[in-house]
Amino acid sequence: MQTETISSNHPGKFPTTEHFDLVILGGGTGSTLAAWTFAGEGKRVAVIDRKYIGGSCPNIACLPSKNIIHSANVASLFRRSEEFGIVHRGFTIDMTGVRERKRAMVRGLNDIYLDNYRKTGSEFILGEGRFTAPKTLAVTLPDGSTRQLHGTHVIVSTGTRATIESIPGLAESKSLTHIEALELGEIPEHLIVIGSGYVGLELAQAIRRFGSRVTVVGRRPQLMPQEDEDIADALRLLFIDEGIELCLGTHVRHVSGTSGGSVSVHTEQNGIGRTLTGSHVLVAAGRTPNTQGLGLEHAGIELTHRGYIKVNNRLQTTAADVWAIGEVAGSPQFTHISVDDFRVVHDNINGIDHVTSGRQVPYCLFTDPELARIGLNEKEAKASGIPYRLFKIPMEANLRARTLSETRGFLKALIEPGTDRILGFTAFGVGAAEIMSAVQIAMIAGLPYTRLRDAVLTHPTLVEGLIPLFSSNPVDSAETPLARTADASAPA
Repeated sequence: MQTETISSNHPGKFPTTEHFDLVILGGGTGSTLAAWTFAGEGKRVAVIDRKYIGGSCPNIACLPSKNIIHSANVASLFRRSEEFGIVHRGFTIDMTGVRERKRAMVRGLNDIYLDNYRKTGSEFILGEGRFTAPKTLAVTLPDGSTRQLHGTHVIVSTGTRATIESIPGLAESKSLTHIEALELGEIPEHLIVIGSGYVGLELAQAIRRFGSRVTVVGRRPQLMPQEDEDIADALRLLFIDEGIELCLGTHVRHVSGTSGGSVSVHTEQNGIGRTLTGSHVLVAAGRTPNTQGLGLEHAGIELTHRGYIKVNNRLQTTAADVWAIGEVAGSPQFTHISVDDFRVVHDNINGIDHVTSGRQVPYCLFTDPELARIGLNEKEAKASGIPYRLFKIPMEANLRARTLSETRGFLKALIEPGTDRILGFTAFGVGAAEIMSAVQIAMIAGLPYTRLRDAVLTHPTLVEGLIPLFSSNPVDSAETPLARTADASAPA
């Protein structure tokens, strides 16, 4: 949501240049933490954002989507109520109520962010920022006036936006992105999702649980192609069980009609054409960096061939004292990585050497159940020739999962032979993200898996499932199904 600027106006065609210790272009999570932290250290800091206080995460992305997903999961529990001994006479989903719950959360977060800006003495400026010279930006305010800011250091954190592919008719179809999907006030009759990444899969399941017919169209033949086949197959079966149609290995050739009325998506799979007709189209087919119109050329900031800001492993750009963090810098597209990017820049500005190389990148797909991973999976280990021992158990071996009647999925871990070091962990099941975090802490501490196996963990909890996982009989990497498949396909 748009927020009130808490800066003062400086009208005039040629404003006086204001000097700051740090100017931040883009108000995302990493930027916000940078502003509050540097201001707390006595620096004069300004954050410029054209629309959102706190950036995308608390306004139109991570947190609003998880809010909507939770409402959808509640609807799913209502449908399963007799499984828990609860009998009712039906229920109604009010999408305006779902939307208002989400909006109320966003308003509360905005209030917290504004209060923290005031408390720290950092300045949030609502406006369009653009470089006019090295480390100098002109900011056009909502009333048309202009401010000119110069920073001893500048951080660029303008993020990314949903990619609208150059598919004939797609732009004209008024398709939804995640932003509009999270603002729906009615249940779509039939939602067609173009793209099968994180956003597409999470929203496909949520909107299906609200009562829509949902079809997912993905170019890749496998869901989550970076994951092991057992994980991807378990996710595929989940979607099929929930009545979501999957069109994988499928290319969209053109789109006709209008989303919100009647829209047709014309596809091709293995040379065979098919037309899907629905009421709404959601495009979730990747992200495009927000680098256009920023005047980067006036600041000496270069881009990569993919359009991201070029940085080194200290997140320094090609311009002196200018840094880039988060998705616009090509970092993994997770809020927690932008937070770590801030830490890297904060340390380097303060003379402490800190690099992004070698850091852990945990992530979670917030379907129900969740998919979470940290470190290597089997596919990556095999590709790199890294030997491992595989531990794997079904979620039904987790006693807490049984009490919840949430036994779909499994836990798996890769252990380094000889050292017992944890190479990677993947969970597909209830509470997967929280279980993964416990394993990640052990990995950070360099603990062998046996420390988790032998730990006294509260009973019954989901994280307690790590004990039966690491007490199970491991399989050597040479004996795993993945290895046998690879051997069978190898030339004689």
